[in-house]
Amino acid sequence: MATINFGGVDETVITRDEYPLFKAQAYLKDEVIAVIGYGVQGPGQALNLRDNGFNVIIGQRQDSPSWEKALQDGWVEGETLFSIEEAAERGTIIANLLSDAGQIALWPTLKKHLTPGKTLYFSHGFGITFNDQTNIIPPADVDVILVAPKGSGTSLRRLYLQGGGLNSSYAVFQDATGEALEKAIALGIGVGSGYLFETDFKREVYSDLTGERGVLMGALAGIIEAQYQVLRQRGHSPSEAFNETVEELTQSLVPLVGENGMDWMFSNCSVTAQRGALDWKGRFREATLPVLNELYDSVASGQEAARTIQRGSTPNYRQELEVELKEVRDSELWQTGATVRQLRSLKKTAEADA
Repeated sequence: MATINFGGVDETVITRDEYPLFKAQAYLKDEVIAVIGYGVQGPGQALNLRDNGFNVIIGQRQDSPSWEKALQDGWVEGETLFSIEEAAERGTIIANLLSDAGQIALWPTLKKHLTPGKTLYFSHGFGITFNDQTNIIPPADVDVILVAPKGSGTSLRRLYLQGGGLNSSYAVFQDATGEALEKAIALGIGVGSGYLFETDFKREVYSDLTGERGVLMGALAGIIEAQYQVLRQRGHSPSEAFNETVEELTQSLVPLVGENGMDWMFSNCSVTAQRGALDWKGRFREATLPVLNELYDSVASGQEAARTIQRGSTPNYRQELEVELKEVRDSELWQTGATVRQLRSLKKTAEADA
């Protein structure tokens, strides 16, 4: 393990230098990794594991779009692609990568196949942390571990193919064999992680649910909508409001912040922009702190989990969700965005043809 200082705090981090791929391959050479679910995280993790030389099989409901996708990705029915029950029976490491709702529904099925010495693997702490609501309580004689890539399965796969790696968190919830920690680390390397950061199931899901509802999606979407609305109400055109609110953010500023940090961004913009940003960032911080604290309390109390489970289990949820998503998709803001993106792609085509 490497010790790295993060803003004055030392943390232990596992890198591919300390734990190279060949070590992970050797450690897991006798394991059969059954990836259950081929939706969001499943494809990226399974394909990376397969390409890295691990023994991987897929468990997925037959005659589903995900089953067809697995076939298209080269998994072979009866050899590496099975029903969920058969894959769970064959696997020594059961990677439960179903959605949170799917994990709840399928738990009685998976639990039957968790025989002593097997490993139950998650990429999200939801089911275990909120087991008073999910009823996901593993047998005492299996290892329970977590590797949570800090991004989508699509990003995990794309970075792997580019020769890079997505940072991941890892954790051990239950160590029945004495080998749970090394299994988690080996699997973290196997799925294509660049660096592995230690956490626990509770901290992973608390930070994840807060992040999704906060900066990563909920807060970002809300503040974009607010600024766009202000500009439109003050007489600016849709394209101008969108370009100033979204296009410059996503195409210029966010990539630069990702590469160099916000401190660099402050030092490399116009004096007018710099002064305004420094003067106003405190106002936005103070305005949002109460909301983010309320959000974290809601996550920690289990209220967010309860709402997710309750809404996701209603019979008409998919139809109701589509109505909500359609409202966002059909709004002037994101209809404008679709047109701007189209112009962006046309520009790239013209430049390529030049």
